[in-house]
Amino acid sequence: MAFLEILESIRQTVQSYLSENNLSITNFTVEPSKPGFGDITCNVAFLLSKELHKSPQDISKEIVSFCSEKISKEIKQVIAHPAGHINFEIDYTRFNKSILLESTKPTYADIDIGSSKKIVVEHTSVNPNKALHIGHVRNIVIGDIISRILKKVNYNVKVLNYIDDSGLQVADLIIGFKHCGFSQDPPNNEKFDHYCGDTVYVGTTAKYNDDKNLESKRHEILKSIEDVDSEVSKFAQKITRNVLAAQLKTVWKLGVTYDCLNFESQIIHSQMWEKIFSKLKSQDLVRLEKTGKNEGCWIISSPNEDDKVLVRSNGVATYIAKDIPYAAWKLGIIDDPFNYKIYSIQDNKQTLYETTLDEIHEHDADKLIFTGDKVITVIDNRQIRLQKIVTDLMKRFTGNDSYVHLGYESVTLSSNTASNLGLETSEKSVQMSGRKGFYVDADLILENLHNKIYNESKKRNDGLSESELNSIAKSVSVGTIRYEMIKPDLDKIITFDLETSLKIEGDTCSYIQYSYARATRILEKSGISPDFNDDLSNLINQFEINLIKKIAMYDIQISDAANNLSPKVIARYCYELSVAFSSFYEHVMVLNAESEELKNSRLCLVTSFQKTLSNALSVLGIDSPDKM
Repeated sequence: MAFLEILESIRQTVQSYLSENNLSITNFTVEPSKPGFGDITCNVAFLLSKELHKSPQDISKEIVSFCSEKISKEIKQVIAHPAGHINFEIDYTRFNKSILLESTKPTYADIDIGSSKKIVVEHTSVNPNKALHIGHVRNIVIGDIISRILKKVNYNVKVLNYIDDSGLQVADLIIGFKHCGFSQDPPNNEKFDHYCGDTVYVGTTAKYNDDKNLESKRHEILKSIEDVDSEVSKFAQKITRNVLAAQLKTVWKLGVTYDCLNFESQIIHSQMWEKIFSKLKSQDLVRLEKTGKNEGCWIISSPNEDDKVLVRSNGVATYIAKDIPYAAWKLGIIDDPFNYKIYSIQDNKQTLYETTLDEIHEHDADKLIFTGDKVITVIDNRQIRLQKIVTDLMKRFTGNDSYVHLGYESVTLSSNTASNLGLETSEKSVQMSGRKGFYVDADLILENLHNKIYNESKKRNDGLSESELNSIAKSVSVGTIRYEMIKPDLDKIITFDLETSLKIEGDTCSYIQYSYARATRILEKSGISPDFNDDLSNLINQFEINLIKKIAMYDIQISDAANNLSPKVIARYCYELSVAFSSFYEHVMVLNAESEELKNSRLCLVTSFQKTLSNALSVLGIDSPDKM
């Protein structure tokens, strides 16, 4: 029985007291308590005080008397605190064995919140005209970890990546290749996404100021891209798919995968917009302006937002008109016009599909489904107003909050990191700009981290092979980037610094992974397999109890992270769990314990910590290396 079960057991017992006394309070809390106030606390006495005209202390005494006779065997005693709280103390002589055994299972903290409900998570959605930079990585990592958390609590998750292969940025690349003299072959085997972003895109946009004819060509090309049979459209497909293939190599390095790629060009050609526009008009969700500055335009209104032009007077749909049908498709509001074909097999052997409007005969079984009962779209807060309109509109269609915009703030680079990577600045942090070519791509960050960790591991570990050193460097470099992207709250700007992120003290991925490696080393040195059949009731000192309690709280953290869509909750838990283990390691002898029985019990505890931390890190998509 882990903490979440005990909390629920206490809640039910308190609820029984309320029911038997015809009391209707339902919003009381049962939660882990602060140190010195037992293990679990309940505030119900405070909520009843006004209704019963009694002091919280007197009420808590009555409830304690009731609970003491009915509470589960894992609770040693129930105490009425003088202030009015009801505090519950766990009987660790009983609790130890059950939690340590349970925590070693791969399914530990698997919770059925989702009941296999279909949910779509869309993330990444980087324009296919450049390499991924560190700002994009935050989106990718947030989306991937949210997907992992939701799978952990039994949602049927489908992960999508929207490819804007028909926008202005694509037109800029075509201008560059067709009218500005840029070769289609990158020099010196440069990665294609780097070449397109750093050279072609930046070089082309710089020429618009000098050559006004390019601007008119840009709009001609943009229109031609939407004609599926045009040579321009075919060329755009070739270029964007080459950029996408290069981008995905970076994504897969980060341990991220998808279920399906959705191409904007196919959404345009699918007639989904025409269908959703007809639906909008039939339900009076848009209006045609007859006068004023927007005369002849179709307008969409949203609560607490300014009116937005949906279709201009010349019949051209605006940017938001592309988002609306896609959002409606993801929720299954309109029929799925797509077939699906295999794009590739990803690094984890998972099949990645892509949308197509062509006839497909690959799948004889039922048609693949990539829509959901709920949709989570990960997009940074600069698009919050646009997403608010889409969210409100989807609510009008479905009648519930089935479309969720998960926003986040941007990533900047510390001045020190920017300088190390060749971007000189006098500012404390550096804002990135793809159009100006002022950004640091993810490949470069990964390479620098990998090299730094490789060299550090080589200093610390004599005799490790090249493959072992590279494996450690990969695990720690990827883990570092992922951890740094979700450690702060989503509404906080990140200032990424190469040096501080690699410290093995403090709140870093390296510190957490080092804790795992340290536990693994203890178990290796013991030379024995811990026996969990012992009663383990001799784990009673404060450092042991603190670690056991932290292990037991894993399911609470998973529940919290899933319900609040908060990756930070699991990151913080990994750090706090590692801190509890470090205190245990510093104050408690394991291999030189006073008796063989105590040695075995402590090895069981170390094993439990190791398995739980590995479990939690896997939810973050972070490896647990045996050596550091």
